[in-house]
Amino acid sequence: MSITKRVRLRINGIEHELDVQPYERLIDVLRYRLGLTGTKEGCSTGDCGACSVLMDGKVVPSCLVLAVSADGREIITIEGLADGDQLHLIQQAFIECGAVQCGFCTPGMILATKALLDENPNPTVEEIKSALSGNLCRCTGYVKIIEAVMAAAAKLKPCSDGVQNES
Repeated sequence: MSITKRVRLRINGIEHELDVQPYERLIDVLRYRLGLTGTKEGCSTGDCGACSVLMDGKVVPSCLVLAVSADGREIITIEGLADGDQLHLIQQAFIECGAVQCGFCTPGMILATKALLDENPNPTVEEIKSALSGNLCRCTGYVKIIEAVMAAAAKLKPCSDGVQNES
């Protein structure tokens, strides 16, 4: 007999009510039950950042989060940043700066950038490095990734009239 628990997850603005096993990880629910495959599994130990999602605005490794502990929480995956076919400015900055080599780490890097810029819209290079420190990239020396974060910060910075700068 399998014991399940009913959970409510708000993922990318959509309510999901699911019966989950007590041992079922959030990454497995996202990828295999809901088809949100932008969240990648790399190390399965919370060290690489490939599985990062935003939970209540904070970056978390979804490979270490049990789905039952995400009950009632607000979760954003990489799929939740774009508005239909319109990429989020952070996603666009990563493309424009060439910070998306193989793409495996990109979702985690972008979500870490979103969390950083939501909290600190004008980060220093050291603050960017610190915010991205939980994300491993094997393709780059991080230079283009840091440039992309800086470009995204510049694009998201409000002008003095309160209108978003999209230069």
